[in-house]
Order: sequence, then structure tokens, then C-alpha cells
Amino acid sequence: MAAPAVALPLRALVLAAGLYAGAALAQEIPPPAYQLAAQRAGIPSTVLYAVALQESGIRRNGRLVPWPWSLNVAGQSRRFATRADACAGLQQAMRATPHTRIDAGLGQINLGYHKHRFTGACDLLDPYRNLAIAAEILKEQHTLGEDWLLAIGRYHRPAGGEPAARYRRSVSRHLARVQGTRPTAAVLAARQETSP
Repeated sequence: MAAPAVALPLRALVLAAGLYAGAALAQEIPPPAYQLAAQRAGIPSTVLYAVALQESGIRRNGRLVPWPWSLNVAGQSRRFATRADACAGLQQAMRATPHTRIDAGLGQINLGYHKHRFTGACDLLDPYRNLAIAAEILKEQHTLGEDWLLAIGRYHRPAGGEPAARYRRSVSRHLARVQGTRPTAAVLAARQETSP
């Protein structure tokens, strides 16, 4: 036999709803490495962190976090336990796959299109170097006064189009979560973070 329903006072329901909504909109502070790379490049740290969540995010202990030893080889994601393992996987991939089809590290930097940004491919598996490059690319894709989501779309696909739009929509959800805002408010907050 089911227990009788207990009526909660309206005040308790409102409080519970407020706590739930507040938890859903809590701001997440990007880790120091993201803050440093973003500051050096002059971009919002939340933008860099949201891109890394999209590019290399993995569920760990029930939480989505960027994973530094991530590769994408011809559209297939690969995660490694250590930098040495990831480097070995990267070298193997480079022997069998065109470099324009390989992305590496936190920001999934493409080996073919960004070869001028690093000396050795395994350098991209250094989280600090990878974040510096990702921040640099985001800065280059941004036009002063424009929405950071447009730069985010070009980070993924400089030519734009529907692939860039899909990517912007995905990253905007991460950005909203990190900023503790709703997805539409994430755009305005990203603008304000770098405004003088």
C-alpha cells in the first residue's frame, strides 16, 4: 500500500525550487592553467575552458572535465592514461593518417593546419602549451566587439557554415554552465569579460 501524499507548504516548495535553480546556475571557475593562458592571450578564461570541455571533455567522478591526453584521429576519439601513452598513440596515428585528420590535447589542435605553432607533435600533449595555442587561435578568430561564440565557431571551422553553427551551439551549453548563466546570457557575459 502506498504512503499517503504529504502536502508540502507552498513556502517549502518555492524554497526547494529556488535551491535547485540556484544550483543549476552556479558559476564554475576555470582552473588556473586556463586563466593564465586566457589572460596571456587576452581572451575570456570561460571561453577557453568551454572550448576545452567540448574538445576533450570526459566524464570523471560524475563530472565533465577536459582531458589533456586526448586525440581525435579521423573522427575517432582516443583517450590515454598518460602523456607518454598519448605521444606513442599520436606518433602511430601520424604514420597512418593524414595530419589534417589528427587533433591533439585539451584544445584538440589540428596537426596539419597548425603545424607552424609547434615544433614536435607531442608538444601538443603538454597541457600548458596546448592551452596557449588554443587561446592564440581563439584570439585570432575574434573580432573586437563581436560575440565570442562567432570566434568559437571559427575556431572549429574557419569557413563557417552549419558545422561552425553546430559547434557554437554545443560550446554555448558548456559556456553557460561554466558562467552559471542560461545559454543566451552566456553570450553577453563572454562579451563583458573582455570589455574595458
